Parts: sequence; C-alpha cells; structure tokens
Amino acid sequence: MESESNPAPFIRSEHIYRTYWLYWRLLGVEGEYPMRFLLDLMLNFFVTFWYPTHMIIGLFRERTMKDVFKNLPFTAESFFCSFKIICFRLRLAEIKRIEQLLKELDERAVSPEERLFFHQKTRSVAEFISKSYVAAGIAATVTGTASGLFSSGRALLYPAWFPYDVQATALKYWISFGYQATGASLTILQNMANDSYPPMTFCVVAGHVRMLSMRLTRMGHHREGATKKLIENIEDHRKLMQIVRLLHSTLYLSQLGQFISSGINISIVLINILFFAENSFAIIYYVVYFLAMVLELFPSCYYGTLMSMEFDKLPYAIFSSNWLGMGPRYCRTLLILMQFTLAEVGVKAGGMVGISMSAFFATIQMAYSFFTLAMSFR
Repeated sequence: MESESNPAPFIRSEHIYRTYWLYWRLLGVEGEYPMRFLLDLMLNFFVTFWYPTHMIIGLFRERTMKDVFKNLPFTAESFFCSFKIICFRLRLAEIKRIEQLLKELDERAVSPEERLFFHQKTRSVAEFISKSYVAAGIAATVTGTASGLFSSGRALLYPAWFPYDVQATALKYWISFGYQATGASLTILQNMANDSYPPMTFCVVAGHVRMLSMRLTRMGHHREGATKKLIENIEDHRKLMQIVRLLHSTLYLSQLGQFISSGINISIVLINILFFAENSFAIIYYVVYFLAMVLELFPSCYYGTLMSMEFDKLPYAIFSSNWLGMGPRYCRTLLILMQFTLAEVGVKAGGMVGISMSAFFATIQMAYSFFTLAMSFR
C-alpha cells in the first residue's frame, strides 16, 4: 500500500500492453487455451500465407486498369502485413525482454512528480494510441465489408484468384466472399498488432527518459548517497540504451516494409477515390483506408522523434544537477555519463531510414510522386 503522502499510483508499464498481447492471443500466438496451436496453424496458412497469395495471383490475371487499381492497395497491404507479422513473431522474445526492462525502470520512479508525469503524459497518450488503432481497425472492417455487400452484382471484396468459378453457384460465391471478409478482418487484426507496438513503445520509452532527466536534475542536492544515486542513474541509462538496441533489432525490417507499403497505398487509394469508387460506401471505405494508412505511419514517426528529443535533453539535465563542490571521483563519473548521453539516439528501419518525422514527410513525398506518375498514364 502506498502512503497517503504519495497519492500518485505506482507505474505499471505492462498495463499499457494488455490490448497488444490480446491481439497475439486472438491470433493464436500467445496464451494457453485449447486448440491454440491448431488456430495458429490455420491462421498462418489461410491468412498469413494464402490470403496475400490469392490476391497477388488475381492481380496478375486482371486485364482492366480499374481492377488493377482496386486490387493493388489491399494486395500490397496484405503482403506487407504478412511480412511484418512474420518479422514481429521472430522478435517476440526481444519484445518481452523490452517489457521486462520497462518493468525494472518502473520501479525506479519513486517520486510523486515522476509518477504523476507518467500517468498524465505518458500512459494516457499510449492508451489513446492503442484505442485509436482499435477504432481504425473496426471502422476499416465495417466499411470494407459494407462496400462489398452493397456493390452491384455478385462482387467480391477484392478481385482475386480462386481454384474454382466463384460465380458458378450462390454457395461458391458466398464461401468466397466469407473467406475474403474473414481474411480481411484477421489481416486488419494482424496490422493492429504490427502497427500499434512501435508508437506505444516509443511513447513509453520517451516517458522513462524524461523521468530519468528528473532524477538526474535532482542529483547532488544531498551529498549523502550522491554517488550511489549517480551509479543507479547510469544503470537506468544503460537499460534505456539496451531497449533502443532491442527496438532497432525488432523494427529493422518490419518498419522498412511499413514505409514502402504506406508510400504505395496512400497514392493508389487517392487514385481509387478520384476515379474508381463505385458507390458511397466504397468512397467512405477508401477515405477510411487512406486515414488508416496515415495513422499507421504518423504515430511511429512522431513518437520516434519525441524519443530522440528526450534523449537529447539528458546532457542538459546532467549539467543542471548540483555538481559544483562534489568530489573529483563523482565529477569524473558524471563526465563519463555525459559523454554517453551525447550520442545521437534513434531507431532506423533497415539500418537506413530513421523512424522520425523526416521519414514521414519523405514517404508522403514519395506517395505524391507515385500518384503524379500514375496520373500521367491516365
């Protein structure tokens, strides 16, 4: 129980990730429940592997530009979603290690000021990000299915290839439509697991860096135990840098695929809205899809930049501490810590593209260039 003098609740970073791990349980990857391995096997084959495959084959079989442009956005998104989910699955051990390091850093936030900051500025924002992805996923699922149901004739959600004549009987059509609707919903669920993790984690890490700055600023005001507090803060900085290295490994390929996918889809969706939408439901769906593409990319870039900015403030926090009059050993150790904090900190997708606002604007520019090129062939 906390004392009445410290009303701020304890920090529990793992609570922020409850929805995230729920995604993995629904996908059959985590958790202990009956038939989990069978569910995992079926989803891997019918959604992760076969769903993008049947759309890619269908894309190559199309003869009209309208069907190509209608098929291309979700085909690319489905392919890169499968690519990202495989990348994240291979890195789940590292994701769990990051969560463990965050738990250890949670225990270091003992002052009311730090806890209040985390709950008001970090946890609330991270939970808002998580809820935004849930809302976008539900909206994309509902509007996408409605677009197919209200289209003229027996139209599938997306032009694709099946090993039989889809229009031969009503039963075959509805089986095919049901497979696409279910597969699209599960693909969106996979995307929610893929895309919610980077911005949430960047936000939480940025919050912990800010709290470390608070602790660094308070150093030296009480000489008793000052060296011990300095060493503890050095250990906190080491853990934060370890988290950044793990994030770099975890997001190395998945975020590179995200940048490529977003650039392609944003431009193609604009073309579909302008020229190929058949009805109001289709227009609404493409608008929601466009916003979802931006939502996928912008939070990661924004909070990636915010995290880097918080790391950049650490040297000033050290300089702001009460280091004057401290012993030579303390000052030498403080200088070593300052040298460590001077290094530029950031996560790069593919080891080339920094996950920052610069990359976001570069992707938007790439999408606009692709859109202009496509328009020239009209």
